[in-house]
This record gives sequence, C-alpha cells and structure tokens, in this order.
Amino acid sequence: MNGQEPILEVKDVHTHFFTKNGTVKAVDGVSFSVKPGETLGIVGESGSGKSITAMSIMNLIPSPPGKIVSGDILYNGESLLAKSQKQMRKIRGKEISMIFQDPMTSLNPVFTVEKQMVETIRTHEKKTKEQARARAVELLDLVGIPSPKERLRNYPHEFSGGMRQRVMIAMALACNPKVLIADEPTTALDVTIQAQILDLLNKLQKELGMAIIMITHDLGVVAEVCDRVMVMYAGKPVEFSEVNELFSEPKHPYTWGLLSSIPQIKERKDRLEAIPGLPPDLRNLPTGCSFAPRCAHVKEECLQVDPALTEEQQNHFVRCLLYEQGEKVSIHE
Repeated sequence: MNGQEPILEVKDVHTHFFTKNGTVKAVDGVSFSVKPGETLGIVGESGSGKSITAMSIMNLIPSPPGKIVSGDILYNGESLLAKSQKQMRKIRGKEISMIFQDPMTSLNPVFTVEKQMVETIRTHEKKTKEQARARAVELLDLVGIPSPKERLRNYPHEFSGGMRQRVMIAMALACNPKVLIADEPTTALDVTIQAQILDLLNKLQKELGMAIIMITHDLGVVAEVCDRVMVMYAGKPVEFSEVNELFSEPKHPYTWGLLSSIPQIKERKDRLEAIPGLPPDLRNLPTGCSFAPRCAHVKEECLQVDPALTEEQQNHFVRCLLYEQGEKVSIHE
C-alpha cells in the first residue's frame, strides 16, 4: 500500500441543500484520499455528513435541492464531477460501488432479486442471462443466503432486514469494484453474520486490491477493519489519523466523547458516559467551533473562532483550538 497513488481523492468538497427554511451545509469542506487495498473509516453521529459525503462521491445528490457547490472528486486522476450522468452510470457499480444504508428503499419492491441482480451484472459485463444468473447465485451464496437458487426468485419484501442487507452487499460486489463505499453495511445484521460479512469484505479486498470506505457508527468495526479513520462532526472532519493512533491517543473532545460512550468490560459503570446536548442545526451553525456548545473544554475564543484542521503530530490531524494554543490535554482530563 505504501508508495501507491490514491485511487480516489476527495478535495475540499462542499455539498449544500437549498431549502425554503435555509441552506443546509451537509458537507462543509471534506478532504481525504484512499489507496488500493486500504480501508478508510468515517465515523460520527447521525447528521454529521457521512452518508452525504458518500452520495457526493457517487454523484447521486438529488438536485434540486442539493448541489456540490465547490471542491472536486478524482478517481484515477479524473474528475468525477466533470463527467456526465451517462459516463457516471458506467462507473457506478463497476468501478465504484456502494452498499446503501437502507436496503428496503434501495431495492425495487416490484422486481425480483434475480431481475435486479442480473440487470446490474449485464449492465457492466458482457454476460448472457444464464451466466449473469449463475453469478447472482454465486454471490448470494457468498454472503450467506441459504438456498440461493430459490431465493433469487423472491421479491425484496420476502426477505428479512438482514437478508435484504446481504442482497445489497452481493449486488455491490457483483462486478468486482475498485472502490467500495459501505454505508453502515452491518447495521441490520446479528453479530455472527456481521463478522462473516466483514471477513468476506476483507477477503475480497485482498484478492481484488479493492479500496473500501467504511461508514459506520460502530467503533468496534472501525478498530477491526480500518487502516485510517476520519471523525466527522457538523459536516466537517474534526480528527483524522491512523486507526491505532486514534484509539490510543485521541485528540478531539468529540472523539473522546465517542470513545467514552463505548461499554468497557473491565470498568463496571452504572451508566455509560454520553456527550451532552444535541448536534447543531446545519442551517444555522453557531459562530466559532461547531462543537463548542457541547464541549467540556470550551473557552471564550472557541465561541468566536472556527479552528482549521491542522497536523498536531505526524499524520494525525485535529480541528481544535486547544492544540493551536499549544495546550496539553488528554481524554483522561
């Protein structure tokens, strides 16, 4: 992985939604890159901009009301934002694929799973219907769906939530994509199947050299499968580092809050620690640091100045005035 050029680069992307109640800055200056064979984790609360970042990469932002207002997204050095919808349809599913968060709304309820999978495969690969159907059976078996030949003829409503999620994963992997965006891919699955799916993704990544962007609330999944991790809050990255570094030396107060809310077996507590307050209204962001109203370390300057994402130590970036002022703070304080 070292020395390889990034296969995907997101450069200062801003994605806004223009509504009658105001402009929602859903993604507000996101930058990162991912190399072949690498897994990047993106974590944060609901509404932090994780899924909209993924939809921006896929060029699937509904317009109106949404628009990528600035920035660029490069795949193999070529701008995806400069491509037409026809060109993007050739890339989606073949070069860059996505496991969507909600399988019930992502699968068409009026078509069988067979029709949807066969169409996906034949759109991007020169296969007969029989060849595509055989590939679909193979994929369903791969993701652990029993009796795949028979289940292929079923409609989405005949599957449980977890089974639908596995169908979505199978469809996303159908054409061996170079980049896989997995938006909460294991949310609806029990822990046994979750482990199987993560093992499957890891196996396919090694075989294909696939880059994976793993969007999740589950920091346990991040610790298990990711190489680097980006923590998002209010549409912006607030911390970015190697995964081991993030867990051993988290820098941002928001990251501390996320890690402190994880149950610890060795520490028996009556209640889990929670981050106070609620995420900000993206139509009316506070002046200064967006996390300041919820931060235990807030100072007067935090309410006035929006900090930049700076490299606090090698390959560890953080957006916080505590470090710009040279203060030494830690999660234990």
